[in-house]
Amino acid sequence: MTRDKFHYAVRRGLEKQEWQITHDPLRLELGLSDPVEIDLGVQQLLGAQRTGEKIAVEIKSFLNDSAMLDFHLALGQFLNYRLVLEKLEPERTLYLAIPITAYQSFFYRQLPRLSIQTYRLKLITYEPNDEVILQWIE
Repeated sequence: MTRDKFHYAVRRGLEKQEWQITHDPLRLELGLSDPVEIDLGVQQLLGAQRTGEKIAVEIKSFLNDSAMLDFHLALGQFLNYRLVLEKLEPERTLYLAIPITAYQSFFYRQLPRLSIQTYRLKLITYEPNDEVILQWIE
């Protein structure tokens, strides 16, 4: 499996917030010919408000020349992965992790904002150099 360039930055960012990485990657099979590999399976073991919460995180770098193409690919994966999670692990919530620079430069545009609202995307923004999670956007 090819890992996203910022895979370990997001992983360390989650660990700094006391999330436990339970799967890397989280492998799911809806059918024998439809395997899915989501970047991380994560569980919060500590913290008053999130104890026992399970999430899955799909990590994207948005480093290609076209942010719109990156967004199309990320959105398609996100929707497919969420569908599989709802069938196989409905207790786990899917997040799309994106670098803060992509969020600030692209995700405020009308189409991404409308897509986020329409498809109820849950986002995590991260700073790859400092390996920190900056925002959880529900």
